[in-house]
This record gives sequence, structure tokens and C-alpha cells, in this order.
Amino acid sequence: MDSDELKQLVIDALEDIKGQDIVALEVKGQTDIADHMIVASGGTNRQVKALAESVVVKAKAAGVPVLGVEGQDTAEWVLIDLADVIVHVMLPQVREFYELERLWSLGPRKPEENQL
Repeated sequence: MDSDELKQLVIDALEDIKGQDIVALEVKGQTDIADHMIVASGGTNRQVKALAESVVVKAKAAGVPVLGVEGQDTAEWVLIDLADVIVHVMLPQVREFYELERLWSLGPRKPEENQL
């Protein structure tokens, strides 16, 4: 499964459990860790946990290895590592505080911007 198909599988899994404000970011040119980053919100800790579980179950059913899942104990922010796709499922207040979409939308700096 290529990274675009995996991205769509994740989005579908999140939509199945009524994930809110689903945003898919292409981060290929910014990092080597993944091609896509997906951020979604759940209204309660229970929904955040259910959204993360939906992604994990659908990924495994499609034969995609789940490299790691972090944060399920508190379910305020659950991170799922699917290699080419990194998924963040967060409570709205946590998402607002960390502003991952803004951070990753800044893009890579040009070499001349790194000079002092």
C-alpha cells in the first residue's frame, strides 16, 4: 500500500468514528520520518481513544504494520506511527495548544534563512 492509499485509509477510519477537523498534511519535503501527517480531534477522551483504535484496527486489517501507539492511557493526545503516515488524534484544547498544523505548514527553511 503506498502512502497516499494509507493516508486515505486513515481518513476513512477517522470519519467512521466521526473524527472532527481532520487535516492531512504532506510533510515529504520537511522530514524523512513520514510522507503524511494527519491530525484529527475527538470531543472526549473516550472518542479520542475510539478514533485511535479505529485507525489501528483498519491499518492492521489492511496488512499495514503499526510501529507504535502512544498516549492511549490518558487519551488526550494519541500518536499512531504507521511509518509513511503519522496520525495525531487530540482533544480540541490540546490541539489548539500545540498547533501542529501551523508548525508543519511553515515548511522547510531555505539555506540562506539558516545563516545568522
